[in-house]
Amino acid sequence: MYVHQQRLGSEEVQELRREGGRFLKELREKRGLSQRQLAAQVGADYYTFISQLETGRGRVPPDRYRIWAEALGVDARDFVKSLMRFYDPQTFEILFGD
Repeated sequence: MYVHQQRLGSEEVQELRREGGRFLKELREKRGLSQRQLAAQVGADYYTFISQLETGRGRVPPDRYRIWAEALGVDARDFVKSLMRFYDPQTFEILFGD
């Protein structure tokens, strides 16, 4: 099985992750949730996991996309499409670019 991993040391990848983190934080705040509340809703063991994602130090696990979308009150398809811009920009460009 092939697993595409972006080089985390790349400044471009790090900036995309930070942008993705800001996106997640905006959705959480719009929903009126604290990091602790969101962690409980998505089944995260520690609320600090939310903080890590919001600062761009990780990714929402793909097997949890639907749960996250529901907790954030957004359509799952739109949520994944938005995350793809930050997590897999090459695939995003192929699928949705001009």
